[in-house]
Amino acid sequence: MKQQATGTAGATRLRPEVVDRVEQVLFAALFAFLAWRVSTSLNPFAPLLIVSESMIMFFLVIRRPTEKVSIELGDWLVAVTGTCAPLLIVPIDTRIDALVPVGVVLFGLGLVIQVMAKVSLNRSIGVGPANRGIKQDGVYRFVRHPMYAGYIMNNIGILMLMFSLTNTVIYLIAWTAQIMRILAEERLLSQDPAYRDFMQHTRWRLVPGIW
Repeated sequence: MKQQATGTAGATRLRPEVVDRVEQVLFAALFAFLAWRVSTSLNPFAPLLIVSESMIMFFLVIRRPTEKVSIELGDWLVAVTGTCAPLLIVPIDTRIDALVPVGVVLFGLGLVIQVMAKVSLNRSIGVGPANRGIKQDGVYRFVRHPMYAGYIMNNIGILMLMFSLTNTVIYLIAWTAQIMRILAEERLLSQDPAYRDFMQHTRWRLVPGIW
């Protein structure tokens, strides 16, 4: 029997198998558009966008399917926004040289954290809130959502390498969506006793000592 997230009465619901394919097609289209923009950019750090986003693309393709997924429209809109907004970053040709060293370090650290989180998850990854198994080892011993922590650190690094008002606004939208996405995921996952136990042992969601 399908397990659904608790939502407001009369909330719009979606068929998991439909949104599963829609998100893959949307991400692939935006990724192709990003790759084209990167190919025309003179910024030597522009290819880092492809390095970062291609990992997400790979794991979306090979992920493990599940029926224990939120089918609330609002949850999916937030999740898709958080995942797809960074694909709209403009790889501008100019950069602020003083920010480059810090940007490169943050990008690298964020990428390492992402890889470690994805290795722990294996194929248990997706865009919409879903229960694909509870992970408590590896980097999940420190925060409950290390992958999103890696994304945000990675994004800050990219922003320092391609700073502009447009890119700042895009990332602010993405980060806001990621926060809302974490809350939506935890509403669904907390239905699982194993995740409630995980919440007791791993206190912080994203940044140790802060949130």
